[in-house]
Amino acid sequence: MRWPVAAVRLFRVLVETNGSTRTLILNRPKQLNALSSAMVTGLMKCFTSYEEDNAVKLLIVKGKGRAFCAGGDVAEVAQSINNDSWKYGADFFRTEFLLNYIIATYRKPQVSLLTGIVMGGGAGVSIHGRFRVATENTVFAMPETALGLFPDIGASYFLSRLPGFYGEYVGLTGARLDGAEMLACGLATHFVHLNRMSLLEESLKKVDASDPFAICGIIDQFSQQPSLKESSALNRLEIINKCFSKRTVEEIISALEQEAPSVADEWVTVAIKSLRKASPTSLKISLASIREGRLQTVGECLRREYRMVCHVMRGDFSRDFFEGCRAILVDKDRNPKWMPPSLGQVHDGVVEKYFSKVDDPQWKDLNLPSRPSHGRRIVPKL
Repeated sequence: MRWPVAAVRLFRVLVETNGSTRTLILNRPKQLNALSSAMVTGLMKCFTSYEEDNAVKLLIVKGKGRAFCAGGDVAEVAQSINNDSWKYGADFFRTEFLLNYIIATYRKPQVSLLTGIVMGGGAGVSIHGRFRVATENTVFAMPETALGLFPDIGASYFLSRLPGFYGEYVGLTGARLDGAEMLACGLATHFVHLNRMSLLEESLKKVDASDPFAICGIIDQFSQQPSLKESSALNRLEIINKCFSKRTVEEIISALEQEAPSVADEWVTVAIKSLRKASPTSLKISLASIREGRLQTVGECLRREYRMVCHVMRGDFSRDFFEGCRAILVDKDRNPKWMPPSLGQVHDGVVEKYFSKVDDPQWKDLNLPSRPSHGRRIVPKL
C-alpha cells in the first residue's frame, strides 16, 4: 500500500506505508540519489512528523536503483553559489546538518538498507541511524578531500570512533570500503546478502513495535558474518595505526612511504597516491576535524563542521572546493589546480581559522534543538 506518494514526489522522496512502518525511498536514480535541497527538506519533514506520530513505529530508508545515495548534490550547491551567493550553500548545509542531528538522536528505530553506493551525504542519512545493513554490493567512501571539501555531515563524530586511526585513513584518503569492511569497523551494524534483502524488508514491514531489540532480532535472522578479503586494509590495522596516528599530514605520508617498500599490499600505494592528489587544505582541515571529533558529541561536531563548511563556501582561505567541482564534476578533466598547491604552504593558523565563527553580521552558528542523546555508539566487529 502506498500513501501520499504524489504529495512527496516533488522532493524525489517516495513514501510507502505498511502498518506502523514507513519506508522512505530516495528516488533520483539517474543522479545516484544525490541529495538535492528539496530532498533534504522532504526528508526533514518526514523525520520530524513521524517522530511525533504515534501511528509510526519504524522507519526504513533505502535508495532506488544502483545506489543508496552518492552524497549531497555539491554540483548544485557550487553552481547556486556562483549564480547567487555563498548563503545558498550555507542554507543547504544548515538544513542537511540539522537532519543529520535529528537522525543521530532519533527516538524511533531507523533501518538503512545500504545497497550500492553510500558516500558523503548518503552516510549522513544512514550512519547516524540505529541500524545500518550492508551487503555484498555496498561501496562506502568519504571522498571529499579529492573535491576540495572535507568529511562533513557529522563524519568527524563517527570516523573518530572507528578502531584505532582507521577513521583518519578513511577520511583522508577517500578509501572505498565494501560491506564486510563496514561491518568489521562498525560503520554497519549488520551484513545481509543481497538475495535476502527483500525478505528482510518484508519482515520489517510487518513489525508493529519500536523496541530496538525486537528490530535487531529480526535483522539478526537474516544477517551473516562475512570474511574480510585478504587485501583489506583492516587486516593491516597496525600499519594504519602506526602511520595515521602521526600529528601532521606530512608525517602521515612520510610514514606510509617508509612502509611501502616492505608492504606488498596495494592499499598503501593507493593511499599515498590519493593523499598526493587531494587538496592540501582539505587534508589538513580534515585531519584536524577528525581529531577534534574524538572528544565531542555529535551535536558539537556538526556545529564545528558547519563553521568549517561556511568558510569553504565563502572561499575565505581557499577556493579549492570550486576548483574541485570544476575538475571533477563540471569539466571532468580530473586535474584540479589546488591553491595553495603544497601541504607546507597550509599553515596551522589557517587551519584553526576554519573552526572560528564567520565574520558576517548575517551569519549565525548552527542552532540545534536540545535532544536526549549525544549520538550513536559505533561498535566494531573485528
